[in-house]
Amino acid sequence: MSAEPKGPDFSEAYQNTRKSLIERLGDWEDKGSWAEFYKTYERLIFSVALKSGLRHEEASDVVQETIFRVAQQQKEGKYDPEKGSFKAWLMNQARWRINDQFRKRKKDTAMMDFGSPDDSRRTDVLDRCEDPDGPDIEKVWNKEWHQSLTDRALAATKQLVAPKQFQIYDCYVIKEWSAFKVKEELGISIAQVYLAKNRVGGILKKELEKLEHKPF
Repeated sequence: MSAEPKGPDFSEAYQNTRKSLIERLGDWEDKGSWAEFYKTYERLIFSVALKSGLRHEEASDVVQETIFRVAQQQKEGKYDPEKGSFKAWLMNQARWRINDQFRKRKKDTAMMDFGSPDDSRRTDVLDRCEDPDGPDIEKVWNKEWHQSLTDRALAATKQLVAPKQFQIYDCYVIKEWSAFKVKEELGISIAQVYLAKNRVGGILKKELEKLEHKPF
């Protein structure tokens, strides 16, 4: 499973961003659906924004602006699945919001340093504002997207199998314990380890396939 994005501001930023977003959605009839959409995709967008070089507060703004814009465009019927996948569309929406944050940072930095006699210092600071349009953002997005799908599929799978079987799968496959260690720690047989691996793994695969074919 993927780790929760690290940082002392994440929990507070998560709550504040969600509250602000829902307020901005106003009285839309589908406000509840967009709250669920936020819950599904905010960690993906937040993580990609952080890995693009943004700070926590900047990444939180990216989450809110991206999901609000997606909600807005979806309500207006601007998303056309025949023109491209939702995955690529959402990535572009997030990329543009990430770009906005870098432009804002550069502008703020330039204003802060305007008139400084040390021009070399100002140039150095601006150069450190990373460019999210580099070739790696799509690679980062694809990796985080896959992890997001896996986490969601695991959560669904956990509800479909016996707790003991999921525990065995978690120890053997996710935590990568040896079969012998799982046997000793959980007091089960080696046959049970492999049985849980195959059963839970099969259900997980089906849940992943379902998610991969969902438009949202």
